[in-house]
Amino acid sequence: MSPDVYTEMARVQATHWWFVARREILRGQLCRLGLPPHAEILEVGSGTGANLDLLAEFGNVVAFEMAAEAIALAEARRGGNGHHITMRQGRCPEDLSSFAQQFDLICLFDVLEHIEQDSVSLARLATLLKPNGKLILTVPAYPWMWGPHDVEAHHKRRYTLQTLSAGCTNAGLSVLRVSHFNTVLFPLAVLGRMVEKLTGKKTAADRIPQAPINRLLKRIFALERHVLARMRLPFGLSLLLLAEPRPNA
Repeated sequence: MSPDVYTEMARVQATHWWFVARREILRGQLCRLGLPPHAEILEVGSGTGANLDLLAEFGNVVAFEMAAEAIALAEARRGGNGHHITMRQGRCPEDLSSFAQQFDLICLFDVLEHIEQDSVSLARLATLLKPNGKLILTVPAYPWMWGPHDVEAHHKRRYTLQTLSAGCTNAGLSVLRVSHFNTVLFPLAVLGRMVEKLTGKKTAADRIPQAPINRLLKRIFALERHVLARMRLPFGLSLLLLAEPRPNA
């Protein structure tokens, strides 16, 4: 992709209601993990660095990203937090074997669906977890919602709760928790996907709406962080999974 595409990606991920609210939801999940002080954290598919400041609140972060243009933008935006963050370029799964260390936490936030060899990648990531380490990931849900948005975003697949859980189990992980999320706004998402399928055109869902609407949608979506702290959600546009390495896997 061109550098301009990554520049726009960085702008959208910094301010769009979906990304801002998702970071609030993820912060709530991370706070519940009981990570050790100065935890060693790996983010796979760190992109332009939208999540790095959040992760740096919990420890020392290695940001693993295949695109040099994205890494350059992440380096430029991280400001004074650089002492917590190390950037590394590479691809999954082939370059995961270059890691000599293990991690307390490995994160893939809407990344696994972009990886051709998702099963192999998960298996290799499982070996990079410390014995008490955790893997947390989010992916888009429901293959029946596949549409122009997925094609434009270079998705390889969408997941069901069962296929995601089975994939992690087969990779040598024990699934601790899996839930749908982005539930409250799910009807709007379904309507948007129906329009996409009928017209063959991607809707404007990825564009930043006007500020009052952007704030409202962010507040609605971010409320799910309180629900997810207490229960699993039965449906939603996305899936959230927490796992740990299976002994003797």
